[in-house]
Amino acid sequence: MDRVATVERNTKETQIKVSISMDTNEGYSIDTGIGFFDHMLTALSAHSGISMNIKVTGDLYVDGHHTVEDTGIALGQAIAKALGDKSGIARYGSAYIPMDEALGFCSLDISNRSFLVFNGEFQNEKIGEYDTCLTEEFFRAFAYNAGITMHLNIVYGTNDHHKCEALFKAAAHALKQAIKPTKAGETLSTKGVL
Repeated sequence: MDRVATVERNTKETQIKVSISMDTNEGYSIDTGIGFFDHMLTALSAHSGISMNIKVTGDLYVDGHHTVEDTGIALGQAIAKALGDKSGIARYGSAYIPMDEALGFCSLDISNRSFLVFNGEFQNEKIGEYDTCLTEEFFRAFAYNAGITMHLNIVYGTNDHHKCEALFKAAAHALKQAIKPTKAGETLSTKGVL
């Protein structure tokens, strides 16, 4: 199985190139211009087992919104492209991830039915140069473009860095379960297709 994809997205606001590989451990190279976001995407790659090369040039003189959201769009498109018709995968994944005092949870279904439920609040507007409100925007863009139903919850926590990182790692581990190939290679649906 050769589940790889490259997506380029160029607008007046961002220039993005995303390359992923789901079945070869080639590591990651992440550069979005936002340090904390790079840290989160690195965690997403390392914990999902999906090799990611992501290069983004965005209008950071405005703010980080376009950079973060458009990265979610491109990465979601790359996941969808690499999975094709989504046959032969476990489809579902769920994970709780503790990060010191914080606990994050993700449950997802790679179903071609895009949806995001996001429950949780951050206490601060920023973590470094990263706007905490963009966490939900990233995952919405990612889920909708990947064809994933995703539920994310900050169960509890006080440190925003820990809460955000717990969510990204929970999403990574849920994704790792869901993309795992099945032995028979069938589509896991009573409909026969997703």
